[in-house]
Amino acid sequence: MGNKAISLNPPTADEHLTTQASDWLWAAFSFITLSLLLVSGVTITRSRGTRLFHNIAIIVLATSSITYFSLASDLGSTPIDVEFRGHGSDPSRQIYYVRYIQWFINFPLLLLACLLTTGLPLSDVLTTLFMSIVVVITGLVGALVHSTYKWGYYTFGVSALFYIWFSLLWRAPSTTFADGGLVRRGYYLAAGYFSFMLITYPICWACAEGGNVITVDSEMIWYGILDCLTGPVFLAIFLWEVRNVDYNALGFRSGKYVDNGAAAREEKAPNPAGEQVA
Repeated sequence: MGNKAISLNPPTADEHLTTQASDWLWAAFSFITLSLLLVSGVTITRSRGTRLFHNIAIIVLATSSITYFSLASDLGSTPIDVEFRGHGSDPSRQIYYVRYIQWFINFPLLLLACLLTTGLPLSDVLTTLFMSIVVVITGLVGALVHSTYKWGYYTFGVSALFYIWFSLLWRAPSTTFADGGLVRRGYYLAAGYFSFMLITYPICWACAEGGNVITVDSEMIWYGILDCLTGPVFLAIFLWEVRNVDYNALGFRSGKYVDNGAAAREEKAPNPAGEQVA
């Protein structure tokens, strides 16, 4: 049996996804889902109270898995008339809003994971996370706008990205890292990698949803590579760098585990005088 996603969920736009791109998206879905299973397995092996970063990774990868299942199935899109380089008298292009739902969830979480390893004040962390939401929402609104006003939203989004880069590459590194050089080295690597990847997203948007320069298939391949690099690959690097981090030194733990059975046994244990504890 071949890939029947396009025939079962036929596109409604002139410029749309093809079976070849759907095959690629199924491959990306498989890679992301496999990464989710591996991270879940590693998380189970860690002691309770030291799983925060791994739990963030699970949320990110689970969200991406659902998204790429939808993309590969040609679901979660709407036709929008293009501004440039269309074909026919009233050309339209598939705009996949499901991708923006993924970014709305994942982008702030990835930033949060990075910034939690620093001494950046909570107010600055909150502002940085808000700016990531601005980037995603302005990208979605701009993609859904037919006229040239979409580039106004694009400008707002890129401006918010500059604030994020400022926080990641300037403000956060200048703070005191609780766990010393180990965390600082890992942060530099993760933040530098993530910041570089963020440069490529607005370029892809301008060529795809914005300028309609590349086809929907090329868009899917480009975004798919970026999402794999900023998802499974980035998380693998980040989790490796923070694998030995001291959660107490960072000032937080992912939760304290209480063995209720052990607590009950302790209450019933006899005291030195031979009496049970009430």
